This record gives sequence, structure tokens and C-alpha cells, in this order.
Amino acid sequence: MTTYTPSTLQSLLLGTARLFFGRKRAKKLEHAMLYNKQRAEWLAKGGKITRTRRILKDYADTAGAATGHYFHQDLLVAKLIHDAKPKRHIDIGSRVDGFVAHVASFRPIEVLDVRPLTRSVHENITFTQADLMFPQDIGQTDSLSCLHAIEHFGLGRYTDPIDVEGHTKGIANLVDLVAPGGRLYISFPIGLADEVHFNAHRVFHPESIFAHPSIAAHMTLTRFDYVDDAGDLHLDRSVSDAVGKARYGCGIYTFYEGTVTCGPQAGMKYTFRLYLSNLTLL
Repeated sequence: MTTYTPSTLQSLLLGTARLFFGRKRAKKLEHAMLYNKQRAEWLAKGGKITRTRRILKDYADTAGAATGHYFHQDLLVAKLIHDAKPKRHIDIGSRVDGFVAHVASFRPIEVLDVRPLTRSVHENITFTQADLMFPQDIGQTDSLSCLHAIEHFGLGRYTDPIDVEGHTKGIANLVDLVAPGGRLYISFPIGLADEVHFNAHRVFHPESIFAHPSIAAHMTLTRFDYVDDAGDLHLDRSVSDAVGKARYGCGIYTFYEGTVTCGPQAGMKYTFRLYLSNLTLL
């Protein structure tokens, strides 16, 4: 009679499970068997179990997700603000438990959002509930961010009023808040063309923002970064590099209020491009 070791029996069982039930269900069985083995070992070593809470998914989990729109934009723009050292920084609608938290770890940040926010005990975060589709009397700032938010303006998803031109009004109000010589950090989904995915978000062609009257009249692009469809970050590129490259990427634009003369500024190397409608001046 053939004698099988426990490990051989387990391999045979898992192989049969894969054959009849598929890899996904076989993997769940493998994790359940590992859990039972570890539980038995814990008890054998004198461990006590107060409550059983079986968690199997972490056996195949990674350390985290160091990729995607929010991971890259939040860290990148927070670093840019850290390096720029503005006197005042205001954020409009960005992720609180990502970007805002990053910035608040090293400086004060004023946050505005159409949605309410529970009062924070962290003194670097000041919050005001406001709708940026309407002008706000909060004074100008030398540093302003709006990350992955402008695409939602006017779609009603966050209880804001329906407004087909919500994003256009929002951008105009953002520009009005930036003092001469200040910076605007703005990001949004980029794709092959301007689209509305109601009521989730809008997607913009990477060059569309340069046709906005307020951007064309007052802002100069000093830096462009983007995240592609695979979630990978492309640093300090020309906007044209992103055209036709993503169906749902993330464009990260750094604008300067005014005209920037050629040469290094604030220790950074700049590439200057002015886009007006379909005309590109190099």
C-alpha cells in the first residue's frame, strides 16, 4: 500500500481542486488549510484564542499599493509644495486622508470642500465648507491645489447643484484665488477626448485646459506630470507626451500666475510651453 505524507496529500488535494473548481477557489482552499495548520500550531504552543476571526485574503496580499492616480499625485504635489515653501496654501476638494494629510504633516493647510468635514484635532488643518463653483471671499494665496476634484463640479454627485459649466466656473474661481506670482496645482482625469461620465466624473483631453479663458489669460504652465492607464507616474513631461496615451489617466499640472522668464526659478528647471486652443508656441 502506498503511504502519502501530509504534504503530498495536500498537494494532491489542491491539484484536484484546481482541476475541478479552478485556480481561484483552489487558492481559497489552500489558504483555509494554511489557517487551520497555523491555528493548530498556535494552540499546541499554549496560545489562547479569545475570539475566532478568520482572515484568509491577507495570505496573498502585498505590502500596499504604491501606484495609481491618488498615490502619485498626492505625494508628488505635497513634495512640490514642501520645496516651494509658500506663505499660504489653500486646497480645494482634494483627498483629506491622502494629499491634505501629507501637506499637514509639515505645514498649515486651509481646506475648502462642498462636503462637510468632521472637525480635525490636528492644528495644521483648517476647514471651510464652500462650493467653488461660486466665487469665494477668502483672499488670494500664493499656493493653491485642486487635485482630482474639478472633474466633479456640477455633476451633483457630492450634493452640488447641477451645472453643465461647473468645471469651467470652478477653474475661473481657482485662478481668481491665485495671487500674482503664485502657483496653482491642479489634476484631473485625462483621456482621448473630453467626455462626461455622468454622474461619476468628466475626462479631459490633456490639452483642453489651455483653452480655458482664465488659464490662457493669466497662467503659465511650468510643469506637467501624468499617471498612465497602468497607474505608473511619468515625471516632468511635455503635455504632448500624454496625448493619445491614456483612456483614463491623471494629468498633474503646475501653473504659475503671470509670465515666467526663461531660466531656473526657485531652484527648479522649467520647460515653458504656452497652449492656446490648437496653437502651440515653443
